[in-house]
Amino acid sequence: MENYKQQWFGNIRTDILAGLVVALALIPEAIAFSILAGVDPMVGLYASFVIAITISFVGGRPAMISAATGAMALVIVSLVKDHGLQYLLAATILTGIIQILFGVFKIARLMKFIPNAVMIGFVNSLAILVFIAQTPHFIGGNLMTWIFLLSTIALIYIIPFVIKGIPAPLIAVVLLSVAVVYLGIDLKTVGDMGSITQSLPSFLIPDVPFNLETFKIILPYSLALAVVGLMESLLTAAILDDMTDTESDKNIEARGQGIANIINGFFGGMAGCAMIGQSVINVKTGARGRLSTFVAGAFLMFLILVLGDYVVQIPMPVLAGVMIVVCITQFDWSSFKYVVTAPKQDVFVMLLTIGVVLYTHNLAIGVVA
Repeated sequence: MENYKQQWFGNIRTDILAGLVVALALIPEAIAFSILAGVDPMVGLYASFVIAITISFVGGRPAMISAATGAMALVIVSLVKDHGLQYLLAATILTGIIQILFGVFKIARLMKFIPNAVMIGFVNSLAILVFIAQTPHFIGGNLMTWIFLLSTIALIYIIPFVIKGIPAPLIAVVLLSVAVVYLGIDLKTVGDMGSITQSLPSFLIPDVPFNLETFKIILPYSLALAVVGLMESLLTAAILDDMTDTESDKNIEARGQGIANIINGFFGGMAGCAMIGQSVINVKTGARGRLSTFVAGAFLMFLILVLGDYVVQIPMPVLAGVMIVVCITQFDWSSFKYVVTAPKQDVFVMLLTIGVVLYTHNLAIGVVA
């Protein structure tokens, strides 16, 4: 109990500040992941809010940020396309149940036996798939589309040299969105992809038939989501363990991710998991406790309630630029050296993982293969 209290109140000021920074960075990514999955922006925003709040209480790794992610969005694209949002919510709840079972039966510890070659392939496949998903937002676009896409990427890399306290993607999104509105440039916006509702999520039961047929539809997706979500979450936990020189309970984390996804599904959110990038930002900003994760989720929802009318005006090329930088950052560029120096069988495993994932568009199948 004393340790849990320390995780909440042992670093209050820095945890709150770090949580605020992460919340600002979460907005463009949560919206982009929603659009990637083929659902309204609110589905990703609600997911990020509910998962972050829940995992701050039940997760096994303090200061880790969990929300809607690109890895999970990629898995559910075809489910949303073929069956709609309600089946996604049902699949999200089933994903949570499976993850809890993984944690209860301590299957989470098996994740440490996944070879390094598979993990490199997993991370690189995710980056490539997310990049491919952005291409419709700029391929075939007019000159202004390309100007704002490239300007976004350039600003995200330049801004940290000048401003360090505010996330560069947020500054780029705000500056370029204001420029588009002020200059009256005709670009596709977030509002064209779906509506932003300035209200808290409400409890709902997915409107699907409760029968064997529904179970058969959602089970393959839920299994894939459970595996992919736990892989990314436990990988993130391991990275933060190394950064902070602390240990975290991976089985508690698996159960926590499951509880968060169950609650999330009943409040209209898409399945989510830990975010490598945002978690690293959180810890590098000085966060060490659960309070940072809670603040990130709470402040994210506050921003949407207050700024929802402005969020819909974000141009899609700008959002695509943010996601391309996420892909560049997430891709393991040292894997090119790995191909030359690693044993041939390890290189084969890595390339097989990438090849299968890109062919099937399913991260879980690639990892199993």
